[in-house]
Amino acid sequence: MSAAPLRHQAQKLAALLPPLLLEAERVASIVHQGTHGRRRAGQGESFWQFRRYASGDDARQIDWRQSARSDKLFIREREWEAAQSAYLWADHSGSMHYASSKNVPAKAERARLLMLALASLLLRGGEKVIWLNETPVFALGKNGLERIAARIDPAEKGESLPPPVRFARFSHMVLCSDFLMPEEDFLAFMHGYAAHNIRGVLMHILDPAEDVWPFEGRLELLGCENEPSLLLPNAGALGEAYRKRMQEHKEGLMRAAESAGWFYLRHVTSVPPHLALLQLYQRLTADRDR
Repeated sequence: MSAAPLRHQAQKLAALLPPLLLEAERVASIVHQGTHGRRRAGQGESFWQFRRYASGDDARQIDWRQSARSDKLFIREREWEAAQSAYLWADHSGSMHYASSKNVPAKAERARLLMLALASLLLRGGEKVIWLNETPVFALGKNGLERIAARIDPAEKGESLPPPVRFARFSHMVLCSDFLMPEEDFLAFMHGYAAHNIRGVLMHILDPAEDVWPFEGRLELLGCENEPSLLLPNAGALGEAYRKRMQEHKEGLMRAAESAGWFYLRHVTSVPPHLALLQLYQRLTADRDR
């Protein structure tokens, strides 16, 4: 590719990323205001707080300078440091680029927004974030979010499965996808994560039309991933069968998550993203604390 088209693509991508980053930070800020993070007393280097000495405390923890200011003894506590890693994957395969109307975002867009906002929350808390792309991105600290965003191509379409990587011990993972893939493929990688003691959350992303099947009359379905088109003479007649099959799909994901010790969450793209992010963050931190 010559320099001019490459530069044009780079400028186009750069124009898209700032709004995505700003929206991710905005969504993260809404959730951050309603949570207290994961800071706590424990082993670490950073100062956490002073508290009154209690029976059973190690006398070596007494801060004599602080204690000299009153007639009480005080313990100097350090901040607990989470040495865990969070692996985040936003599916951007063909089916994820579907949106049933201009009033809702494409599933891939919402998945990236949620994962970027979650990365923002985790990075603020000092966590390590690994963004699972064709080439994984390792992020830590205040510049981590920009580093992740710089590697995102909004128009790119990838595989329906997370890329294989070597996992750190005690790590957690969040998979954000419509999970429209063969069941055996899905179960295979879930069993692989369970074998490596990886815990996490399945965030099931659905377009509102996929969730309820509102279609009536003659309808042509176009394949998102090279499938042949399908012409339905009476789409409304298939509504009940479709909703039953979709419910089976959701229940299958729930069972798979439960069997691996994971959480299952569902998000429809017509719902505000901060509600899903709050659920996701609470589940992830609850699982870590457990």
